[in-house]
Amino acid sequence: MNKLVHATAILGLTLGLASSLSASEFSDMEPVTLRLAHVVNEQDGFHIAAVKFQELVSERTDGAVTIDIYPNASLGDERTLLEGMQIGTVDMGVITNGPVANFVEEMAVFELPFLFSSPEDAYAVLDGPIGQELLDKLSEVNLKGLAYAERGFRNLTNSERPVSHPDDIDGLRVRVMENPVYVDTFRELGANAVPMAWTEALTAMQQGTIDGQENPVNVVHSFKLHETQNHMTMSRHTYAPAIFVMGMSVWDGLPEAAQGVIEQAAQEAAEHERSVNAEMESEQLAELRASGMEIVEDPDMEAFQSAVAPVYEKYGSQFGDYLERIREAQQQ
Repeated sequence: MNKLVHATAILGLTLGLASSLSASEFSDMEPVTLRLAHVVNEQDGFHIAAVKFQELVSERTDGAVTIDIYPNASLGDERTLLEGMQIGTVDMGVITNGPVANFVEEMAVFELPFLFSSPEDAYAVLDGPIGQELLDKLSEVNLKGLAYAERGFRNLTNSERPVSHPDDIDGLRVRVMENPVYVDTFRELGANAVPMAWTEALTAMQQGTIDGQENPVNVVHSFKLHETQNHMTMSRHTYAPAIFVMGMSVWDGLPEAAQGVIEQAAQEAAEHERSVNAEMESEQLAELRASGMEIVEDPDMEAFQSAVAPVYEKYGSQFGDYLERIREAQQQ
């Protein structure tokens, strides 16, 4: 027999056997439907990650595990979703790191301003031992951390004026996530920091009760913030992870084989979302410019970094050795 044909036959047999083994693992499993919720729309990276996860889980469990996706905060804001997971009324979600840090304080180390200089720096830490340790800590509050997707590098937008230096922020009413590190970061930058849920922020921008907000480009684009925000500054002040997270009681109720599929699918879906975000950003920026948004590409980063030094003085010691370990990991 031709060597190539022989090798192909063996490969086909192996894949077929693996497939039948995989299918047989789930053939006796009682079908399960998990409700996965997030607070953004269907154009957002969170939804892209959720759909990829849905596809992978269905395929790899031979349909034994179905994922139903609930976007647009239809099951509540992010804090409500996390509390629902703790008590079993929500199964899982893709949740921004900031609200998660209200449940496990150490997670807020990722919220420190200008901690990561590039996405690659962030991925190395999140996907390594430090990131896994922090995911595991969620079990202490009845949650199961699965993987880090991303919200991405956050940038400032506002309706009042161009911002290229911290002095330009002075007095602006800026919505921030309900997280003390974000609140203090923007207070140090001179803003009137207003913590509120994202659903409330959208209305507040339309009504003019706040002047600005801070989020990655994909959020600015998908929510058409150019309609209320004339200016964006590529401040990249914080890299924000997002977490595939599940209620621990739901996790514990799944067979081990399904747990393995879900964990791996979450990681792959997270990496898929990261790559899509990177591909889409330049296109989204071009569309925002074409819509009339003025974008400051090169703000005075040294001035921004100096302005937030008190945030490190206040919070650095609260995260045990995590800040020091993250810095060491980036130097390797």
